[in-house]
Amino acid sequence: MSANTLDSLDAAYVQPKKRADMRNWLARPAILYLIVITQAPLILSLYYSTLSWNLLRPDRTTAAGIGNYLHFFQDSDTPAIVLNSVVFSLFVVGLSLVFGMALALLLNRQFRLRGLARTLAITPFLVMPTVSAVLWKDMLFNPEFGLISSTLAALGGPRIDFLNDFPMPALVAIVTWQWTPFMMMILLAGLQSLSQESIEASQIDGANLFQQFHRIVLPHLTRYIEIGVLLELLFVLNIFGEIFVTTTGGPGIATTTLTFNIFQEAFTRWNLGRASAYGVFAVIFANILTLVFIRVIRGNTQGEAR
Repeated sequence: MSANTLDSLDAAYVQPKKRADMRNWLARPAILYLIVITQAPLILSLYYSTLSWNLLRPDRTTAAGIGNYLHFFQDSDTPAIVLNSVVFSLFVVGLSLVFGMALALLLNRQFRLRGLARTLAITPFLVMPTVSAVLWKDMLFNPEFGLISSTLAALGGPRIDFLNDFPMPALVAIVTWQWTPFMMMILLAGLQSLSQESIEASQIDGANLFQQFHRIVLPHLTRYIEIGVLLELLFVLNIFGEIFVTTTGGPGIATTTLTFNIFQEAFTRWNLGRASAYGVFAVIFANILTLVFIRVIRGNTQGEAR
């Protein structure tokens, strides 16, 4: 083998290796930046959670050990707050999944002005959370001049103060209206990737619409449902603006979730140590609830596919 051939083989091997090494070196600053902005706050929260630190008495900051974590379990309001978080998250994600599926199936069909209909259906997701909360609070749920109460009064019914009489359902309705388009977009993307040949073959075999959805559409959308549920659940668990604008966690603690409780602990009671410990529990709770929800959906879809 000639020297020129060996040199060409070495160059063909070395140059790709150099390029790969260069790509790795270029990626390292981005990876380091990602680690810092994601893990540094968690590490600081873990550190602050071991302190007895109240901003009203900063000179009395001492080590608390696991005292803040124990206070979370000893607080009589904790079971109700955790239950509120579970109920709120499951109802919002479940309802938005149902309505999002219905809208996705509807908007996947061919009809005139379909593009306009899709644009209008996405609009609620583009509204700022605080703006949508104010809109529902003042224009729809207000007992004096809100649209719903005014309509009921015109029909001879009572005026209802939804945010005081039914705070959790009212809050679920607001957030579901805002997040249904998000689920609809993900499911609509899944429907666009579904082969029409499968649908046509099932129609030839005599399958009705329900059988087509049950045997073909739903198994195909399993991954899209999991992605949508995972992303939405993580965002819904962090909902704050809607609660702050509409109910401020009340009446009492009827709509206080873990996220809103952390805000109250940090910026109402100014106890940053306990707020940090509550934040650690919120992260653990979010992971547990997400895993449970995904397992339930995967089990249901796999069972229906059989």
